[in-house]
Amino acid sequence: MDMNQLMAQKRKPKVTFILIYIAFIICFIDRSAINIALSYIGTEFHLSTTQLGVVSSAFFFSYAFMQIPGGWLTDKFGSKLTVVVAIAMWSVFTIMTGFAWSLASLLIIRIMFGIGEGAFPSASLKQIAEEFTYDSRAQATSAIVSSNYAGAAIAPLLIAPIIATVGWRNAFHLMGILGFVFIIVYFFLLRPIKKQDATGAPIVQKVPLKEVICNKIIWKFVIVVFGLSVITKGLDSWMPTYLLQVRHINLAGIAWMVPLPSVAAGVGALLSGYLMVHFCNGKEKWFIALTSLLTTLFMFGMYHSTGLVGVISFEVLTYFFKSMAFSGCFALFAQLVSRKSYGSSVGIVNFGGQLAGFLAPILIGILVEQFGGSYSVAFLFLVAAAALSFIVSLTFDTKKMAASRENAEIDL
Repeated sequence: MDMNQLMAQKRKPKVTFILIYIAFIICFIDRSAINIALSYIGTEFHLSTTQLGVVSSAFFFSYAFMQIPGGWLTDKFGSKLTVVVAIAMWSVFTIMTGFAWSLASLLIIRIMFGIGEGAFPSASLKQIAEEFTYDSRAQATSAIVSSNYAGAAIAPLLIAPIIATVGWRNAFHLMGILGFVFIIVYFFLLRPIKKQDATGAPIVQKVPLKEVICNKIIWKFVIVVFGLSVITKGLDSWMPTYLLQVRHINLAGIAWMVPLPSVAAGVGALLSGYLMVHFCNGKEKWFIALTSLLTTLFMFGMYHSTGLVGVISFEVLTYFFKSMAFSGCFALFAQLVSRKSYGSSVGIVNFGGQLAGFLAPILIGILVEQFGGSYSVAFLFLVAAAALSFIVSLTFDTKKMAASRENAEIDL
């Protein structure tokens, strides 16, 4: 191997990380666009509020249920190929969103968009696990999770002006084209895309899916991630409405409050991997349990708060520690699973998080309606979700995780 090839190999993990981070932000831009465009779409298609809600949730339905098949496809055909196909598919249906002509067409397009995007998280996380050394895998994984919060903060700032300038249809066309531009850059920087053996022939792996599905450790992670995700998905969906209807804050007041939890969560995600690697090595279970417990306590503080400052302060702290626990789960998980089954395994864990994203907003809406517009029981429901994550994290078997860690470290 000559000097140029050696330098390229050393740069590859960093280039991969940057590209995947950017891809996640593009993913959030495309995903968030529909929420900002809903009012324009509703006016043009003469849709009711209920119909708009169905349009918004159609994506999450297919996205959640694509997590497990997407992970399996990643293991079978390779992370790079799955990333390219996923981005290409979601970019096609982003463009198609701009051509929608009716409610039915819009729903079908958004469901297909969710299927395309659903394979991306597993493929991207597996690619990070493949490119980074075992020792740096956990920290790289938690850092890539922070892209979720960066994307959530950046997306509205980019989308709103584009829609206001060129209209919602052209905005979706432009965002779809952006996805294809990214694929071209990704393709040329990270060749070869298909997995190859020593002779250059494509590799298609047999995936031990039954072994993955029967792994009890994976399902414990699913429950912890589900409980933590219920909190953020629920608060993301309902906090602006709560602040408007219950706290009677004007839109200008909400504008500066909305990004604060995402900023806190982003910082928490970045800190999580560093703290686990440098201070909690071998004690990751207790790190996740402690941060889940703190999430529970601060969520309970938010439930009991009577003043606006208290509500916002406890919300920011809840997001911060929830993000540390959430990122910590994926950082630890990256150390426990072998590369050959990583996509399928993390796909199952992702399913838990996305199922929470589908169910939490609906359940909170039902609770608020059943209790006469009061959010108290809804907040108590979120406290219970955090407590569930704390309790289940205590059941992580340290000995079994140590054995899984050894097997994953050998399989390099």
